[in-house]
Amino acid sequence: MTTQLGLPDDIQACLFDLDGVVTRTAVVHAAAWKETFDAFLRERDGADFRPFTDSDYDRYVDGRPRADGVRSFLASRGIELPEGTPDDPPDARTVNGVGNRKNVLLLAKIRTDGVEPYEGTLRYIDAVRGAGLATAIVSSSANTRDVLHSIDAEGLFDVRIDGVVARERNLPGKPHPDTFLAAARDLGVEPSRAAVFEDALAGMDAGRSGHFGYVVGVDRVGQTDALYAHGADRVVKDLAELGGHA
Repeated sequence: MTTQLGLPDDIQACLFDLDGVVTRTAVVHAAAWKETFDAFLRERDGADFRPFTDSDYDRYVDGRPRADGVRSFLASRGIELPEGTPDDPPDARTVNGVGNRKNVLLLAKIRTDGVEPYEGTLRYIDAVRGAGLATAIVSSSANTRDVLHSIDAEGLFDVRIDGVVARERNLPGKPHPDTFLAAARDLGVEPSRAAVFEDALAGMDAGRSGHFGYVVGVDRVGQTDALYAHGADRVVKDLAELGGHA
C-alpha cells in the first residue's frame, strides 16, 4: 500500500511539519520575522541598517524554534542579546522579547488573513491514514493546536509534538532530530520505519541526523537542490505528486 503513496514498503508512520507542508503559513512567518528584525536592526544600526532577507530566513530561522531563530540570525550579524525569560514583553531587548514580538505580529496576521491549508497535503494525509499508517504533526510552533483547529485538521494526527510539548519535555528543536524522534516514539514506531515531510532545510537536517526511513522535501520556494543537499530522499512541489488519492 505504501508504494502507492510514493513511500518505501516498510514505512509505518508519517511525520508532518506544519508551516509550509500542511498550511500556507510559512510566508506569514517570514513576513512577521522580517517586520520584527527590520525594526530591531533599524533602531540598533541607524544609517548602517541592513534588512532581513529571504536568504536570512531560509538559513537562520525557517523551521527552528522561535528563540533559536532569534539567536541564530542575530549571531550572523554579530549581535548577542541576554536570554530573558519566556514571559518577557515584546518590546524587551532580549532573545525572548524579540521572539515574543514576532509571535504577536504573527498572530495578528493570522487573525487578519486566516490560515489556508494545502489541499493536496490534506488529501494525501487522508490517503496515508486510509492505508493504515500512523500520523504525527511535528512543528516548532507553539500555535500548532490553534492553527490545526482553525482548519479542522486536529483529527488527522495521532500525535502532536509542537513548541509547547518540546518545552515541556525539554526537547531541542530542529535541526536536531529530537522532536521527530519523540513523535516516532509516541507512535511506537522505529525511526527507520517513519517518513518525515518537511519544507525547511533545518527539517531536512533533522530527518537525516535522526536516521528516518524516508525524508520528503516539499519545495514551495524554489530550493529543490538545497533540500536534496540537506538530506531529502525525494523533493516534490506538492504532496499530490506522491500518489495515494491526492
